Amino acid sequence: MSPVVLRTALPQDRDTVVELIHQLNVFEADLVGDRRRDHGGANAYYDELMIRLSRRNGRIVLAEANRIVVGAMGFSLDQDAAYVESEFRSHGTVTDLIVHEEWRGKGIGQMLLKEAERLTKEAGLKRLMIGALIANERAERTYRQFGFEPYVAFLKKEL
Repeated sequence: MSPVVLRTALPQDRDTVVELIHQLNVFEADLVGDRRRDHGGANAYYDELMIRLSRRNGRIVLAEANRIVVGAMGFSLDQDAAYVESEFRSHGTVTDLIVHEEWRGKGIGQMLLKEAERLTKEAGLKRLMIGALIANERAERTYRQFGFEPYVAFLKKEL
């Protein structure tokens, strides 16, 4: 396997990141049925994500092999509500973790998670958060292997 390097995404990486988002949307649509499968959904989400990350001291980190983007991670610094103990209130958040379908199972996700951990520690924080769809068992397994533990569950009811 080619060496994989990490770097912060630049504006000119937009199309590549949008394509990865689209891949994830299609994958998750098969799992939960409520994801848009069109590129317009991926484009709109990219715009939303960039606004959110800019407000939260965040960034997109890319994983590259031979100058080809094989993964992307959204990362931000966030703050929980005042009822959370002050030492845990501020935390790092992995907003998105996407590995190109041809590169899954090769350690790219773990590499991006290690970078999120590094960025969180660099900010002087002690907690890193990530979300996963219940139906995405592979992602949850990866996150648990990395040391994440269940913390909050969102439940839904279709009306």
